[in-house]
Amino acid sequence: MNAQQIRNAYIKYFQDRGHSEIPRAPLVLKDDPTTLFTGSGMQPLLPYLLGEAHPKGNRLVDSQTCLRAQDIEEIGDNRHTTFFEMLGNWSLGDYFKKDQLPWIWEFLTDVVGLDPKKLYVTCYIGNEACGIPKDLESPEIWKELFKDRGIDAAAADLGSEQEAFKRGMKPGERIFFYGGKPNWWCRGGKIEDMPIGEPGGPSSEVFYEFDFVEHDSSYGEFCHPNCDCGRYMEIGNSVFMEYVRTENGFEKLPAQNVDFGGGLERIAAAKLNKPDVFKISLLWPIIEKLQTLSGKNYEAHTNAMRVIADHLRAATFLAVDGCVPSNKEQGYVMRRLLRRAIRFAFELGIEQNFLQEIVPVIADLYADDFPEVAGQREQIIAVLVKEEKAFRQTLRNGIRELDKRIEQMLVGTPLKNGQEEFVDGELKKDVHGDIVFLMYDTYGFPLELTLEEVFKRSDARMYTNWRSEFDGKMEEQKLRSQTATKGVFKGGLGGQTLQHKKYHTATHLMYQALRDVLGSHVVQHGSNITEERLRFDFSHPEKMTDEQKKQVEDIVNEQIAKDLQVSFAEYPT
Repeated sequence: MNAQQIRNAYIKYFQDRGHSEIPRAPLVLKDDPTTLFTGSGMQPLLPYLLGEAHPKGNRLVDSQTCLRAQDIEEIGDNRHTTFFEMLGNWSLGDYFKKDQLPWIWEFLTDVVGLDPKKLYVTCYIGNEACGIPKDLESPEIWKELFKDRGIDAAAADLGSEQEAFKRGMKPGERIFFYGGKPNWWCRGGKIEDMPIGEPGGPSSEVFYEFDFVEHDSSYGEFCHPNCDCGRYMEIGNSVFMEYVRTENGFEKLPAQNVDFGGGLERIAAAKLNKPDVFKISLLWPIIEKLQTLSGKNYEAHTNAMRVIADHLRAATFLAVDGCVPSNKEQGYVMRRLLRRAIRFAFELGIEQNFLQEIVPVIADLYADDFPEVAGQREQIIAVLVKEEKAFRQTLRNGIRELDKRIEQMLVGTPLKNGQEEFVDGELKKDVHGDIVFLMYDTYGFPLELTLEEVFKRSDARMYTNWRSEFDGKMEEQKLRSQTATKGVFKGGLGGQTLQHKKYHTATHLMYQALRDVLGSHVVQHGSNITEERLRFDFSHPEKMTDEQKKQVEDIVNEQIAKDLQVSFAEYPT
């Protein structure tokens, strides 16, 4: 089974068990200001986990695309990706542990075909201070499931990850109790950090063992499932969402919920018995195309090709969901992903038609299972190629300038006090914050891109003191721009007068008119309404022509002139 087949088999498996399939939520959630992106499968379903009735019932299944921008710096190893798919099944007050764990076990072993001898599981050790008891039910279920496959599975308490590194695993042990973050799930990570009103619960994870991978002692003295050495990879996590944090501590939710998340890419890697997720069917075709374009092989340029493949998958789906590269919020992250990918392509020697060649490969990998990708294929390519063209020139100019600045610094520019400083007998000079700021402000280089370039060109000990000077220049820039931003307004409806309401209705008319004139790819990104005017923010890769503006105006005015009755109705989603 390849990754696409695993995704489809998973959906069918749970549909056969009474689950309704729900569509993926976009990567940018309009109604969740707490985060830039959809970072987990549970995020779009939070209201239903807290008790709201879902229109499709209390058994749900999906494959949710997710993006975690905080993982950008970790890309390059064998298992971290910024963009990934989370296979999810949900019970909203229906079944619980006795159904959930056997179903996941059966899917992984019988449907996907993973060897039970390579699977290990974890459970929650409890938190006495928070009043959360140890999970004693899950390990008993797991013991019976292992026993049915002829495996005598012993359980052991490992405590915190730090304690686990000291103890390690004993022969015969397959069920492990952890405390702290590993087996308590909430959006904040740690149980102690949960805000009031946040749901959470104990979890039971499944790990796959790559038994040919040797433990790396730099990650701790002894190996265990939550070790980061690469021998064990988490492939699924059943969260038993049954608590909510209140002012009085932790209380039970109105219903016991199940929230399962299984990393599609990781399950596919386990099926291949290869710890490198970039070898799976959703990523390897991208790598193959990079090898063809560059004339270089993956083994010799692993890091660069992994970064490119990951970042362009993420940028492609951001484009699908209406995001465009910009210097703010989600658009900034998208631009950062694209520019890092283009920079690494430059390193591979790919200097022409890069995204034009790669993005269609990515789109084709998802077109059969995500109709929105197929429907916007050409629009996606156009958005990303436009950004590449702009940045390639910026990159050439910027690298020339950076080389010149570093050369000036290396050939004898003194430190600020005019004195040479020696460390371990060698001359030390620091990259100046003004160089980093120049690259950021003038040439559009993300900070980490400048630092990557600096590291390639000189000694790593030189890059310790740039931050404070850079931050100072950024603060100066903010002060200079304050007068320009005084007129910037917050989003939303600024009042409830008749005029506010008229303009609010006009934004709806404008939205549809824009989609009629420019295309269905247009997505609203906000609006602001006062008594004097309305503003409507939307995504579109090109500047509107005067003719297009006139068309939109005419459509809106035509509808206003009809003086239609305004009414509302509620429909199930």
